Amino acid sequence: MLFRQLIDADTSTYTYLLADESTREAVIIDPVREQVGRDVELIEELGLELVGAIETHVHADHVTGGGLLRERLGCRLFVGQRAGVLTADVQLEEGDLVSFGGHAVQVLKTPGHTSGCISLVCDEEEMAFTGDALLIRGCGRTDFQQGSAETLFQSVRDKILTLPDSTKLYPGHDYRGRTVTTVGEEKQFNPRLGFSKTAEEFSKIMGSLRLAYPKRIDEAIPANMASGVTEPEEARPSSEERDRWAPIERTAESVAVVNPGWVAAHASELRIIDVREHMEFCGPLGHIDDAELIPMSQLEETSDRWDRDEPVIVVCAYGTRSGKAATLLEGRGFARVASLHGGMTRWSDEGHACVEVMGDRAIEEATLFQAMGI
Repeated sequence: MLFRQLIDADTSTYTYLLADESTREAVIIDPVREQVGRDVELIEELGLELVGAIETHVHADHVTGGGLLRERLGCRLFVGQRAGVLTADVQLEEGDLVSFGGHAVQVLKTPGHTSGCISLVCDEEEMAFTGDALLIRGCGRTDFQQGSAETLFQSVRDKILTLPDSTKLYPGHDYRGRTVTTVGEEKQFNPRLGFSKTAEEFSKIMGSLRLAYPKRIDEAIPANMASGVTEPEEARPSSEERDRWAPIERTAESVAVVNPGWVAAHASELRIIDVREHMEFCGPLGHIDDAELIPMSQLEETSDRWDRDEPVIVVCAYGTRSGKAATLLEGRGFARVASLHGGMTRWSDEGHACVEVMGDRAIEEATLFQAMGI
């Protein structure tokens, strides 16, 4: 098997390229948007066919290159099912295989750093890719994105450190220049998750950390929920009878969209549903006044109680998730529903009023939403 470990120096992010040397089929793990040119050049130089780009989780420190790789090379995008990235092609579950030629990586659900984290195991090569769940002599933080110290402890102990001691572990990052470790080493030497530590000790360690707010989280999370593609889709005016209720346009995939100016002028007549996560809703893009926060994961269940004739505008950061949400609601019988074209990014760029919640208050409100299950 061909194997390459690549790094984005700005974020200390590792990207991994794996390929079958006979069939030339390849997969890439955790690509970085700024490094897509480098990755495409390497793939073409080696004569590979990229069949899959796999995300170990929704990253908070960099924007994925997965969406751009799909556009340029035609690969499919794979994410863990609980990550909630509806722009991916495949939602991965425990035990799923992602194949490339005669090789495959198997999915392990390893939540705790985020709720949607996965690790990938290639048994034949005795190697595993742990994302941010387990780092070399460390682990990912557990204070954002539905993180949980208790959950991470169980994930690492039950899923990763039960692999054979000789299994090579490749993390999502390393900030000291280290490239690889083994299960045996981490069991012995990891100061947080080694076998000398109990779950209670680990939770105390994680709870005592005073980590800075991630520098790129407000940019990275919404972009990664859109697979790194943040330009709004082109749309054309609709002539369909069902779209006469507003100046509806339709994208190439027939998603109903409407421009921010019309929504701003008619906001009092509309039900505005924001399908982002709580950290985004309280983040620097802000949100539309009186918008209801209903994350995508809760939309289907919550919408059962809504009036299907009420006009509904669905909102996210760039219009990608809200487009999926609008299509979902149309399929559930909502007669007047559209996505805000370009999302909160375009709304803000055009100067429309929004509610901004910044700094410590934003963190407090986001924590409250999370505790409420929103």
